[in-house]
Amino acid sequence: MSKSPLNQLCFPQDWKQYRLIDCGDRRKLEQFGQYILIRPEPQAIWPSKYSDKKWHEMAHAEFVRKPDFKQNASQDMEGGWKFLKNMPEEWLITYENQGAKLKAKLRMTGFGHVGIFPEQSANWDFLQQHLINGQKVLNLFAYTGMATLAARQVGASVTHIDSVKNVVNWSRENMELSNLQDIRWIVEDAFKFVGREVTRGNYYDCIILDPPAYGRGPKGEKWILEDKLDELMQMVKSILNPKGKVILNLYSLGYSPLLCYNILSYYFPDRQIETGELALKSETGFYLPLSVFGRVV
Repeated sequence: MSKSPLNQLCFPQDWKQYRLIDCGDRRKLEQFGQYILIRPEPQAIWPSKYSDKKWHEMAHAEFVRKPDFKQNASQDMEGGWKFLKNMPEEWLITYENQGAKLKAKLRMTGFGHVGIFPEQSANWDFLQQHLINGQKVLNLFAYTGMATLAARQVGASVTHIDSVKNVVNWSRENMELSNLQDIRWIVEDAFKFVGREVTRGNYYDCIILDPPAYGRGPKGEKWILEDKLDELMQMVKSILNPKGKVILNLYSLGYSPLLCYNILSYYFPDRQIETGELALKSETGFYLPLSVFGRVV
C-alpha cells in the first residue's frame, strides 16, 4: 500500500492566552487574552455542547451578521459587534511557544476578525524551526504579520506584502510590540509584485502564501483564487531558490489537502511535500477544521 501524502493535523499547543472553549451551530466561543468572544463559523455545523445561555453568560461580545447578508464561501461576514460586558475595542495578546515570543494588538473589525488566526500558529512554529539567520523570506497576502514576525525573530530578512495600507500599519504596530525591527513593508497587489520580482530576477529562501478566496488590490484589482492560483505558483517557482521552502494556505470551503499536494507536487516534483489541515481543538472535544495547507520542505 502506498503512503498517503495527507499526513498532518495541526492545532495550537499550550497557548496560554488563547482558548477555543466550544463550537457548534455555526459559531465558535473563543478566549483571546482576557476576553471571550462569540463569532460565526460556517464549518461548525454540529450542535454546540454548551447552551446558548451559557455562551452569552461567558462572552464579552458577539459578532452578529447583517440580517440581509447571504453567506458565501468567497466573502467575509459583514455585520457588527454586540457588547455583552465591558471590554475595550483593542487589546494585546502574546504568543509564546518553543522560543517564540510574539505580541499582537487585537481589534474588533467590521468583518468579525480580530487580527490573528490562531490556527496559523502551527505555521509560525514551522518557520521558527526551519529558518536560519539571514535567509530571505517573502510573505504574500501577509495580513497583520504574525508569520512575518515569526520569521524575523529567528533572523530572517522578511519582505511583507499586503494590498491594504491600514493592515500593513497594523503589522508595523505588532512588530514594535514584539521588539523587532528592519522588516520590509510593501503595500501592493501580491500578484503584481511577484510578477515584477520574476522580471527583476530576485530570489527567496522561503515564500509564504495565504491567498484569500476573493479580494481586491489597492487599485480595485479583482482577485479570484481559482483563476489566479496556478499562474501565481508558476511565478513563485521562478523566484524560489532551488532548496527553498514554500507554505501554501487555502481557506476556501471545499478545498482539500490533496489540492495543495497536487499543485505543489506539479511545480516542485523532486521536493518533499507535506500537507494537512490546520484546526482548533475545543475544550468540549471538537476539532474545528479551518484551513488546508501544503509545505515544500
